[in-house]
Amino acid sequence: MAQKVIGLIGGLSWESSAEYYRIINEAVRARLGGLHSARLLMWSFDFAEIEALQASGRWGEATALMIDAARRLERGGADFVLIGSNTMHRMAADVQAAIGIPLLHIADPTAERIRAAGVTRVGLLGTAFTMEQDFYKGRLASAHGLDVLVPDETDRADVHRIIYEELVQGLVEPGSRAIYRDVMARLVERGAEAIILGCTEIMLLVRPEDSAVPLYDTTTIHAEAAVERALGSV
Repeated sequence: MAQKVIGLIGGLSWESSAEYYRIINEAVRARLGGLHSARLLMWSFDFAEIEALQASGRWGEATALMIDAARRLERGGADFVLIGSNTMHRMAADVQAAIGIPLLHIADPTAERIRAAGVTRVGLLGTAFTMEQDFYKGRLASAHGLDVLVPDETDRADVHRIIYEELVQGLVEPGSRAIYRDVMARLVERGAEAIILGCTEIMLLVRPEDSAVPLYDTTTIHAEAAVERALGSV
């Protein structure tokens, strides 16, 4: 049986999309060996346009663009779709309703790994949209039974600022890593048994040794789950 074709909505930002591409292809090669690589289509946005819509709260326009991207991938032959961004899962249900192929939601494989490890209380780092709105936390709680803790207001502002002013621009600063370490430590003090890196760029900055509890990197988990779906019994 041939590999399924992965459709990736990327450019959200391209820094993390490049990681998706690398992780997916490395996982296919590890599974199949030799010269094998992934069958993959990508639609990559100009992130400046998306960020402007996010910042101004024009989510309806952003949703229309995401639906258009998913439909392009479906027409191109994708068997299922990934959104390479936690924040843009805000419109995941609308995207899924507009296409005839499955959307692999980023929160689901992450939550499944966390529950398999016996963890129920987690800290969540991400953009302000992901940390403060219910589209992500609510799915973790209602669909997977997780108790989700987010940083306090000051820490949320720092986490969000570093994502948009540094990580999506490819800047990885030691001082920002120290800030994230402190934010994670405060979540652990409040009872977090693990930390979800709920923005696909955070894995560029934070490493397992930066946290006293396990880290769940949504970029890697999502990409690996896509490979599992693409390969099946191949």
